[in-house]
Amino acid sequence: MVALLTDDALVTMPPLPLEYQGHEAIAGFMRQRAQLRSAPMRVVATRANTQPAFGCYLPDADAAIARPYGLFVLTLEGDAIAAITWFADTALFSHFGLPRTLPGL
Repeated sequence: MVALLTDDALVTMPPLPLEYQGHEAIAGFMRQRAQLRSAPMRVVATRANTQPAFGCYLPDADAAIARPYGLFVLTLEGDAIAAITWFADTALFSHFGLPRTLPGL
């Protein structure tokens, strides 16, 4: 995903006052977040305000399902990503037609 970013791309996570701008900062943030997870996220495509968005799910080995983790929305400029907005509120999933869980691991 980092290769698709504009030079001045921005990652935000409302309502948290955190933001990351540019390839290096965003790549570092994504690497750090991936290292904190015990398994890769699964994603399901949707749309938000006409932009591509993805519901992210983390596997739950004890229940053999994947549970909602967060939603990210891409802001596009042409064929590049100008911004990624991350929402940790998984209650939003139902508003985007995303399933409550994903089966299997």
